[in-house]
Amino acid sequence: SSKGLRGNDFDTREVLLKMVKLRGKRAEIFGKSSHAEYSLAEQTAGSPEQVHAMLRKIAPAALANAKAEGADLERLAKLDGIEKLESWDWDFYTEKVRAEKYNLDTSLMKPYFELESVLFKGVFYAAGKLYGMSFKERPDLVTYHPEARAFEVFNEDGSKIGLYIADFYTRDSKRGGAWMNSLVKQSHLLNQLPVVVNNLNIPKPPKGEATLLTLDETTTLFHEFGHAIHGLLSNVKYPRFSGTAVQRDFVEFPSQVNEMWILDPQIVDNYARHYQSGERLPQSWIDKLEESSTFNEGHATTSYLAAAILDLAWHSLSSNEDISDVERFERMAIENYGLAYDCVPTRYRSTYFSHIFAGGYSAGYYGYIWAEVFDADTGEWFKENGGLNRKNGDHLRSKLMSQGGSIDSLEMFRNFRGRDAVIEPLLKRRGLVSNA
Repeated sequence: SSKGLRGNDFDTREVLLKMVKLRGKRAEIFGKSSHAEYSLAEQTAGSPEQVHAMLRKIAPAALANAKAEGADLERLAKLDGIEKLESWDWDFYTEKVRAEKYNLDTSLMKPYFELESVLFKGVFYAAGKLYGMSFKERPDLVTYHPEARAFEVFNEDGSKIGLYIADFYTRDSKRGGAWMNSLVKQSHLLNQLPVVVNNLNIPKPPKGEATLLTLDETTTLFHEFGHAIHGLLSNVKYPRFSGTAVQRDFVEFPSQVNEMWILDPQIVDNYARHYQSGERLPQSWIDKLEESSTFNEGHATTSYLAAAILDLAWHSLSSNEDISDVERFERMAIENYGLAYDCVPTRYRSTYFSHIFAGGYSAGYYGYIWAEVFDADTGEWFKENGGLNRKNGDHLRSKLMSQGGSIDSLEMFRNFRGRDAVIEPLLKRRGLVSNA
């Protein structure tokens, strides 16, 4: 894409180069060699070198898998007279290969993912099984919008945890995407219970019709509710350390953990029912979803890693390094990592990489996969210890979910897992074999 690279009034190259230089100067004022060193000092990664060490364990296998996937796509493309697969062909032929390999059409699953069932019999049910939480809707409580629903949240013994607000439908006054906010932070000092809100952007159906979710929307709801749980289960003295107030490269961990229950047999059997007939989601479809869980992961991982590497490359520059050719800098950063593959470009080009130049993720885009290392290792812990049950939930809650930012995130994970996280479960989950 040439977005921001067209030499017109909307060209962002000059702006981003100025931002990179100013961030480098600020880092030097604080005694650091680069913005990446300055920023990562306060994260669980600790340093750019630690991030690079992790990324280099993943990159070779990701690229090898991407090229194998590309070979599959080229086979189909040649049947259509296309001799050279291009990046813009990838999504089209990916769906053809998916249909050929798995005969899986996730759009047919929507009748089994009705919003009320997903929320009450899926998301809330899993929280009850794991943490002993229960939810009572409070239509008498006035929220900030008529479509926002309030739920009082309780522990198993009946004691109050806080309030959960569900604001799921899209509307003109709401920004896009999905997120969690803490409206009131839990604090023993201030005698405050938490009030958290989940925002989604689900299209509202006509009046009287059921809200049917896609698999992606169902996943998003479980994910964002993981952030909500992190806020609700907080048990700290100071609001500064409440809930999600953890290091940036750890904050996605609780939300990613909550995604693992979507297809858990106990949970999916309870909520994934046809909204009219009550029929269970066919087991053969669930099996196909699990079989295809690593499909196209080579492409997805390579594209993501290229963007994370590009972020680190920009923010590892010192203030006295002058870059004049943005495109060449991008190309060299990715080539130097051995990730250059024309069919799989970086997820974002520098000129529209809003996460790192406008969204608070400068030198931090690596954080998504960094947090997934913790998440995948936690998945292995649950498998080793009997899966989804109250004993395991209580352990996760007491050692980690309730601690907020009151202690170091790595220490919290060690208290939970008994050791540091290892990368092998992540490689296994993504269908990668480490060549490191």
